[in-house]
Amino acid sequence: MTAPIVVGIDGSPAGLRAVDLAVREAGLRNRPVRLVYANTWTSHPAWADVASPDEVARRAVREALQRAGNSAKVTSEVVPGYPAAVLVEESERAALLVVGHRGHDSLAGRTLGSVARSVASHAHCPVLVARGEPDATGYVLVGVPRTAQGDAALGFAFEAASLRGAPLLALHAWTGPASSGPGDMLPLVYEPDEVAAEESRVLDEALARWPAKYPDVAVHRRVVRSRPGPALVEATAEAQLVVAGEHGHRGVPGWLVGSVTHLLLHQAHCPVAVVHR
Repeated sequence: MTAPIVVGIDGSPAGLRAVDLAVREAGLRNRPVRLVYANTWTSHPAWADVASPDEVARRAVREALQRAGNSAKVTSEVVPGYPAAVLVEESERAALLVVGHRGHDSLAGRTLGSVARSVASHAHCPVLVARGEPDATGYVLVGVPRTAQGDAALGFAFEAASLRGAPLLALHAWTGPASSGPGDMLPLVYEPDEVAAEESRVLDEALARWPAKYPDVAVHRRVVRSRPGPALVEATAEAQLVVAGEHGHRGVPGWLVGSVTHLLLHQAHCPVAVVHR
């Protein structure tokens, strides 16, 4: 059975934007879409004078189905349980999980909802968070760290760029000399040009094996002396998608995404894909 693209819906505008993204991804990846509404509450006679939870759920599903249209094979289900827990469980059988950056759980003025934050941290498949106003003609952006944690994100980013017919911008940011191993001392004095050359080599090595697999993707490199989070957020202004790699904390209660991904989820100008190792 083909793993679906699962999208969490809750009747919010952000949830409907997530449906838009999911349908587009389904078209690109030739996969079905599964709409999931997590129903925390059960019906009770006390709901007689207002819309019951079941009615709210049916309305949200109906709106999402209308939004999806006929451009993809779409199924839907109302699942009892708390949204984050339901979606994390759904991610075990999904190719991609799509959520809005905020929903009805978010307070006014908050930039990221608790469901999006929890799902991005603990899902078992890549997560696509709908936010910002993506540049439909822009590049796919991916942050490239010094560690191997970026390899899964690079693979996802190259595939996304190939499917979209878009260029890929690989960005590597550095702020000073890096230690060569655990416990090594950092130099008190260093030559910035030499460090910049070394960081450029790090980016070259990270990208080396991917162009052969995706020869249709035009790759642009950018090495900047900056903190990674702000550099990536700035670059998302001209991107249609940004891809962030994560160490993967889903098995540890209370652990959330890293600082760079956290900043992107709060401030990116385009959708954010979170890819765990």
